[in-house]
Amino acid sequence: MAKIGLVTVLFKSDEVLPDFFSSIARQTHKDYILYLVDNSESEATDKMISQCLADYPVTAYKHIRTGGNIGVAAGNNTGIKLSIADHCSHVLILNNDIDIEQDFMFSAMLSLAEEKGESMIVPKIYYFGEKKIWMAGGYMDKWRALGVHYGYNKADAPEYNVAKHVTYSPTCFMLVKKEVFEKVGFMDEKYFAYYDDTDFVLRATNRGYKIFYDPTLVILHKVSSSAGTNSPFYVYYSNRNKLYFIRKNFTGLQRYFSILYTLVSRVVFYFRFDKARRQKLVQGLKDGFKMPIEKS
Repeated sequence: MAKIGLVTVLFKSDEVLPDFFSSIARQTHKDYILYLVDNSESEATDKMISQCLADYPVTAYKHIRTGGNIGVAAGNNTGIKLSIADHCSHVLILNNDIDIEQDFMFSAMLSLAEEKGESMIVPKIYYFGEKKIWMAGGYMDKWRALGVHYGYNKADAPEYNVAKHVTYSPTCFMLVKKEVFEKVGFMDEKYFAYYDDTDFVLRATNRGYKIFYDPTLVILHKVSSSAGTNSPFYVYYSNRNKLYFIRKNFTGLQRYFSILYTLVSRVVFYFRFDKARRQKLVQGLKDGFKMPIEKS
C-alpha cells in the first residue's frame, strides 16, 4: 500500500505525546513517516520524544525544529511539503492531542483512498474520555462563514453512523491525497492559527474535491489541550481570521451578510468577556479588516 506522511505540529505538547506515539505505534500499516514539526522546542520536549520512541517505536520520523512558533498553518505546510518531497502519496494531517484505539485506522483510510478513489477522508471524532460527539462530518455555512460540525456535543445516534460525502471538516485528523495540495495549494500562512484549515477545505471543495466521512473509523480528541477555546490568544486570532476568511473567499450579498452577522454576534461576546478579552476581541476585528488579501 501507499506511503503516508503523518504531519503534526507540536506546541507545548509534551503531556499528550505518550498517547499520541502509542496510537501511531499500534497501527498495522507501517509504511509512513512521522513529521514532528516543533514550534516550541525545548530539552524537555526532546527528552519526551526520545522516551516515547523508546516506549512506542515508530517506523520512521523526522523532528523538525522551527526555531520558534511559526504558527499552525506554516507548521503544517512544513510537514506537508517534506512529505511530498519524500514521495508520500498521502498526507495525514493530525493533531497530537488525539488517541487512536483502532489499529487498522491507517490501512482503512488508505483503502478508501485507493479502492474507492476518495481524495479527503475523515473519521468520527469523540471527546476523549466520553462517548459524546465532537464531530461526525460537517457542512460549510457560507452565510455565517462557519464550519458546522454534525453531532456537536451530542450523544451518538444512528444518524451519525451513515458514511457520506460532507462539505466541511477540520483537519485535526484528515487524510489527503498528494494531488489535492498540488492542485489547491497549501495552507494560507497568514492565518497563523484558526481558520487556516477552513480556508483550505473551502478551496478544495470549490475545486471539486469531496470529503468522505466514515463513521466506522473513530478517534478520541482532547479538545483544545494547548491553547484553550476562551484564551486571549483564541479570542484574537479566531475573530481576526474569521473576517479575513470572509473577505478573502466571499463576494456580494454573502460577503456583506456574513460580515454583519459576525459583528452583531460579537456584541454578545463582548459583554461576556473580561477587560483583557474585550481588548483582544476589538483588536482582532480591527486587524481582520486590515489584512491584505492574497489568493492562495
